[in-house]
Amino acid sequence: MDAQRALDIYQAKDTIPVNLEGVPVWIEKVDVDNGVATVQVGTRPTDTQTVNVERLQEG
Repeated sequence: MDAQRALDIYQAKDTIPVNLEGVPVWIEKVDVDNGVATVQVGTRPTDTQTVNVERLQEG
């Protein structure tokens, strides 16, 4: 996905499923200028990663 779509999902009122390499994640922050997002992996709030938004898949 691109950075703008990641930001749209982050700001959406509805829950939109996002996966990182097949694993469900929650987008916590998006840096549109650098094309990266900080995501929470799974259900552990302390398990976060900053990844290139191109690695994220919607749905």
